[in-house]
Amino acid sequence: MDPCPFVRLSVGNVALKIPVASKPARSVVHPSSSPCFCKIKLKNFPLQTAVVPYIPSESHFSNGQVQTLAASFHLSKLDLEKLAGKPFFSKKLCLKIAIYTGRRGTTCGVNSGRLLGRVSVPLDLTGTELKSTVFYNGWIAVGKEEAGKRSSAQFHLNVKAEPDPRFVFQFEGEPECSPQVFQIQGNIRQPVFTCKFSFRNTGDRNQRSRSLQSEPSSSRGWLSSFGSERERPGKERKGWSITVHDLSGSPVATASMVTPFVASPGSDRVSRSNPGSWLILRPGDGTWKPWGRLEAWRERGSTDGLGYRFELIPDTNGGMGAAAIVLAESTLAASRGGKFMIDLGGGAAVNGRTTPMNAASPVCSPRSSGDFGYGLWPYCMYRGFGFVMSAAVQGEGKCSKPTLEVSVQHVNCTEDAAAFVALAAAVDLSMDACRLFSQKLRKELCQTQDLLG
Repeated sequence: MDPCPFVRLSVGNVALKIPVASKPARSVVHPSSSPCFCKIKLKNFPLQTAVVPYIPSESHFSNGQVQTLAASFHLSKLDLEKLAGKPFFSKKLCLKIAIYTGRRGTTCGVNSGRLLGRVSVPLDLTGTELKSTVFYNGWIAVGKEEAGKRSSAQFHLNVKAEPDPRFVFQFEGEPECSPQVFQIQGNIRQPVFTCKFSFRNTGDRNQRSRSLQSEPSSSRGWLSSFGSERERPGKERKGWSITVHDLSGSPVATASMVTPFVASPGSDRVSRSNPGSWLILRPGDGTWKPWGRLEAWRERGSTDGLGYRFELIPDTNGGMGAAAIVLAESTLAASRGGKFMIDLGGGAAVNGRTTPMNAASPVCSPRSSGDFGYGLWPYCMYRGFGFVMSAAVQGEGKCSKPTLEVSVQHVNCTEDAAAFVALAAAVDLSMDACRLFSQKLRKELCQTQDLLG
């Protein structure tokens, strides 16, 4: 089955040149000491903000310089159709960028930055799902002209669109209800996986799924190595597990809660200092092997949401020798949900540091089912960076049927896709695991009465 066409529109290599006046003046901007930033807007998409570095006016911007990402927009086929609009009644599509000097943020409800100028880049996205297109690459004058002279401020940017095909999967129901998972391609829905939710609890072996009853004993060692099954006093949610099976019934991935979600002393919430965690495992060499680890907690303060951190576990002689690599860390709004995303675009900073995709690429799956036909994951280690996956998560109390997108570069076989499906299920279940303990969970998530909150 073919993947769905997607386009990645990226804005990169932004920079600003402003000659420093020889005589101080109140109206002159001194960017060497004043920070700059820009706001990037594409029709119908959320506004994105990025820092704009200043470079001396005598410097040149090398075309061979490493691409630094300022913003990116992920466009599905439906998005492309909407953006195309009706040519007789809609204006030509443009990417709009406003450049500011001063610090980002607001003071007393007023933006603290001062507008320097605006840039508009015309876009024609026709055919971009098939070939790359560069819409602009170079310098452009910004700011107001004075006394008939051209603006001395120069803004550099690179705007391009690239094909970014993805596999799209959707859960038929909520993960705790053991749903089927469909692959979506246009109007075609094809079942590819089934999920089995269960309790992995030392006190109740009978509720474990059939696939986990036959798991190799060595996998228990992995679970104890990465988490804790010890009994803890107080409020906790523990032992959840979801196993992904292919259509033949064979287990191809699992997400297991290895550290209980425990309420902090004197509160009803899981704290960042003591998060719960999941281990995402894949089959290999007659056992389960760790692939990734997801930590989750409930954020405090004005942003009440689900905080999370996902790290990849390199497969080196059993996976214990190399340090895990953090690929995603962010927050999802508890009330309205959001998108869990792994996107290492253009060497963009992840948690304050640049993370190359080749350093994070796992080895090929031990099973070569190759059902998806895009054997690029083990060979893309030096192909650069980009989108990896995203999963839509609903807010608390809402019916959640997660939809996830996975780049074809990272799906070599069924087990690759199943690992991302298990991760999406773990993210969705973490929204429930991190609910305030004063709130009740649905019956499918409760093994004993003390888990009701």
